[in-house]
Amino acid sequence: MALESFQLPITDFHIGNETRRNSVLICVPIMAESVDQMLVQMQKAKDFGGDLVELRVDFLKNFVPRQDLDILIKQAPLPTLVTYRPRWEGGQYDGDESKRREALRLAMELGADYIDIELKVAHDFFNSLPGKRPEKVKIIVSSHNYERTPSVKELSHLVARIQATGADIVKIATTAVDIIDNARIFQVLVHSQVPMIGLVMGERGLMSRILAAKFGGFLTFGSLEAGLVSAPGQPTVKELLDLYNMRLIGPDTKVYGVIGNPIGHSKSPHIYNASFKSSSFNGIYLPLLVDDVSTFITTYSAPDFAGYSYTIPHKEAGLKCCDEVDPIAKAIGAISCMIKRSTEGKLIGYNIDYLGGIAAIEEELRVSNGATLASGSPLAGKTFVIIGAGGAGKALAYGAYEKGARIVVANRTYDKAKELASKVRGQALTLAELNDFCPEEGMILVNTTPVGMEPRIEETPVSKETLKHYSLVFDAVYTPKLTRLLREAKQSGATIVYGTEMFINQAFIQFEMFTGLPAPKQLIRDVLAITT
Repeated sequence: MALESFQLPITDFHIGNETRRNSVLICVPIMAESVDQMLVQMQKAKDFGGDLVELRVDFLKNFVPRQDLDILIKQAPLPTLVTYRPRWEGGQYDGDESKRREALRLAMELGADYIDIELKVAHDFFNSLPGKRPEKVKIIVSSHNYERTPSVKELSHLVARIQATGADIVKIATTAVDIIDNARIFQVLVHSQVPMIGLVMGERGLMSRILAAKFGGFLTFGSLEAGLVSAPGQPTVKELLDLYNMRLIGPDTKVYGVIGNPIGHSKSPHIYNASFKSSSFNGIYLPLLVDDVSTFITTYSAPDFAGYSYTIPHKEAGLKCCDEVDPIAKAIGAISCMIKRSTEGKLIGYNIDYLGGIAAIEEELRVSNGATLASGSPLAGKTFVIIGAGGAGKALAYGAYEKGARIVVANRTYDKAKELASKVRGQALTLAELNDFCPEEGMILVNTTPVGMEPRIEETPVSKETLKHYSLVFDAVYTPKLTRLLREAKQSGATIVYGTEMFINQAFIQFEMFTGLPAPKQLIRDVLAITT
């Protein structure tokens, strides 16, 4: 199912002194074992920029409903949503059901702004309410699916069932098995005739929590700190506000992102979201944990899904999804950037890896050798050894070959190394052979594999002994900035080039391709320095 094109009304919302492009509330779950701890957390939620707090009273030890709710609701610095979640719906409460429902009725009497009751018991709960309930309180009826995300048809029926209970607000939380599952929630959310909370749990569901602001969700949840979450895949309040600029997302916001697997390490969202904001560009940039590129592209075919960066392991698969491919990317056999042409929706693939990486290596060689731009490429005639034959390996092999270097490709799978080497008139090696490879001194070594990337930072693709034969070593890995390979290369006397330099050069180029605006170069460098 493809996410169809749509258009919600575009309005600026003025709340206090702040202008927002959406009305989505950021709700901060408050989970503590004592009332005092909850009071402290609620103040933090306000300080961090939350709009309301969810009081998860099922986490309280020795909970005394009338006493504790009276304190929490009356002293809350923000509007309150009271949730008393039972174990059978993923919560902590494992006691008498009638006492649980009585506590929720009490929360309504004491002035809670919202209460949450599960669909399974909603009819009974509504029937137990006195004739006239407090006008202030809104009742959220919720359904949680911790295994999967149902079809759009099933979700629509679920919305209707929840509405039929008398709910003021519909809440559906599902689980992402694949990133395309978010599209089903978006489809239901955008067509909902009642206020709706629609979220997809898990790392693959992150986009649902952020794009709730684009698709008209009632609220989204943001935790006080990483790890202190009420559901899997929940971002922090600070991430929602400061990293994803959630207040600035509107129905017409363009969606960009980095497609990879894994993707949690990526600094790209920090770079592009800060750059979009500084340039007043109406876009959001997301980390996209994608399993199948073709399915992802087909699903998110709406015009507002406007462009992507590609990283390991999807650069070659991305090329196959393009309507048109830049000749350089075609020669390399992989893309690192995809742009949707707005006029006809065609997907155009580019490879800018070689531009970013080769420029960084050349710059460092010129500094080391005292050479100038007028003297030509310092790569000419050099032996350029590349570890890895994937997308980045192909890009740098092609780029170095164009500059006149002699290419050597070392790869775990010899056949892949041989295939790439043949395209650039180079030599192929296995990784095992690389440790004994020394036709000359002063070679250049380039790692394009994820070996040494967080969290496995103590790994390295070659032995330290081997590094003495190289005058310059470049590692495309940039988390951590100083990898074990670079650390040992420096100890061996080689000049080192950080993967961040390739990343920065790529960011300059890609920002301009995404936006048509000049890249804020100093900002990009500053953001990357802070986040690495």
